[in-house]
Amino acid sequence: MRTAVTAAQDSAEERGLVFEGFAYTCRIVRQNAPQTHPLLLLGGSSQNRYSWQSHEKWLAPLCTLITVDLPGYGGSDFLPARYGIDFLADAVGHMLSDIGVPRVNLFGGCFGEVVGLRFAQRHPGFIRRIVFAGAAGRLPELYTDAVPRLSQALERGETEKAADGLVRLFMSNPEAGRVRRHAAVARLLQRQFMEQTPDEIRKAIEHNTRLVTHGCYRPLPVPEVPSLVFTGEYDTLCTPQMGRELAATLPAALFTTIKEADHLVTVERRQESADLIGRFCTDRPVHDLPYCNPVESLRAPRVPAPARH
Repeated sequence: MRTAVTAAQDSAEERGLVFEGFAYTCRIVRQNAPQTHPLLLLGGSSQNRYSWQSHEKWLAPLCTLITVDLPGYGGSDFLPARYGIDFLADAVGHMLSDIGVPRVNLFGGCFGEVVGLRFAQRHPGFIRRIVFAGAAGRLPELYTDAVPRLSQALERGETEKAADGLVRLFMSNPEAGRVRRHAAVARLLQRQFMEQTPDEIRKAIEHNTRLVTHGCYRPLPVPEVPSLVFTGEYDTLCTPQMGRELAATLPAALFTTIKEADHLVTVERRQESADLIGRFCTDRPVHDLPYCNPVESLRAPRVPAPARH
């Protein structure tokens, strides 16, 4: 008997796209009897369209899944840093229009939240629900402090030094609290960074330049749809308080943390994070789950409509 992951992989479709002259690729795992709208998964800067295959056995039975290497990331064309977050958000809208998907449940993890939030702000008609993980409403100081050192190390070819710094940046100190698979995920991350190709390193440097040049967040309206923000309880990069603050800017948001996890919660606790995402997107209860701390209800203050004269 084939596993659900194998079946999902067999049904996957790859689509090559071009936006404003830059080629990029999306991956679609179709569900013919969906329980909810397609789920668009936007991952972190070092993830690609295949990074969510390990979650498919829990998510693919629920709905169609869409992942993408946007321009400048994964196997897609290099994107100069002069193209900012608006461009990437518009590329997401271009992709969904091209593949004929009018509405999605949106997931954004880490950098994927930055693009996802801007996409929701610029193209609200596509959005049915929002889920953000390892997210913040501003660039963490840990990141902005580390970027010059990491970029310089990569430019000098000091890959091991840069990899060590990236692991420390993304993962919590072991003394912060018990994190599932902490050592194994640290080794996986170290190996992933060490095995980067010259093209991937070039894109990583440009990514850092893009973020510090353009910034990430704009106080634009967000569609009033059901929203959930979560992270690991020991996330030291985008801390729980940062996630809580982000949730408070959304029109109707819940916030929670997953136990025994840090910033890499979707790797350390794959099944639990997939279950949480799937529950929220299918309107099943997310309160009182054994792997989560208490769920908080947060709501941004409603901005009154301007008076008519």
